[in-house]
Amino acid sequence: MSTFRVLVLGANHFVGRRLSAAIRVTDWASCFGDDLKFDERNPASLGQALTACDAVVNAAHGSPAAIGTAAKTLYDLASRLAAPPRIIHLSSMTVYGSAVGDVEENAELRADLGRYAAAQLAAERRAAAYPNCVVLRPGCEYGPSCPDWSGRIARLLMARRLGDLGAAGDGYCNLIYLDDLTGAILTALRLPGIQGQAFNLAMPQPPTWNEYFTLFAKALGAVPLRRIGRRRLQLETKVLAPPLRVAEILVRRLRLPARTPAVLSPSLRRTCEQEIRLDSSKAQNLLGLRCVSLAQGLEFTAQSLAGGGSY
Repeated sequence: MSTFRVLVLGANHFVGRRLSAAIRVTDWASCFGDDLKFDERNPASLGQALTACDAVVNAAHGSPAAIGTAAKTLYDLASRLAAPPRIIHLSSMTVYGSAVGDVEENAELRADLGRYAAAQLAAERRAAAYPNCVVLRPGCEYGPSCPDWSGRIARLLMARRLGDLGAAGDGYCNLIYLDDLTGAILTALRLPGIQGQAFNLAMPQPPTWNEYFTLFAKALGAVPLRRIGRRRLQLETKVLAPPLRVAEILVRRLRLPARTPAVLSPSLRRTCEQEIRLDSSKAQNLLGLRCVSLAQGLEFTAQSLAGGGSY
């Protein structure tokens, strides 16, 4: 029996890795990257791969420049094919910029949150010009193997460098459990009649960031939760974050065995203050999005970290 061949771009990213694993256990699809090794940064190699697949998931990641280059190359090549494959474009809630309140998919898109958000918006605009595309806009991915919104947060909580932020943590935490995200991608690959549409992906009734930190700290055993005042937060984001970020980059580039402290970045602080709530009712109705409860998701995450998962 023939299978639906899916090419995952960004398969070395945590979302791409989890999606590839989920594809392999289906009875209808195969992960195309397993059959043919190619360099997704090479136009000729990618063009050859596109002609042999049935669908593509664009989970490309990295620097703003890398995100832009990947999108331009992918959509330029795919649009020239006689039978353009369906592409699932993994975007980001950052395309809504500094919006607040309940946000649906038809809300204004903005590039006012920095270079990363601008790159995501530019990539999504390329995706929107490609007819056979479905755009997914996830919130903050959490769960086992999620380095930013689980691993980094866990390290900061365990070190007592993060806790109750007071008014600075009253923004909404638009979480999406990693397996819920991959489930939505699998559905979007096959569901007819949704090309050209965008979908928000986040749990309904999101907690505030303070509530997320409190619940996660309890699951990790990192209690009592510390109160992080304004001065301490400024120290972390304005004084400590820049050198820690430089050290993090150097360790990664030089492949050193050392591990640097987690960075509490200015962007994390801004995110914790933003009172935006993604309305994911469209994904619930059309993609069948069903989100694991936050308590259960955090329990799974804490168990994974305690069992040797990466912080």
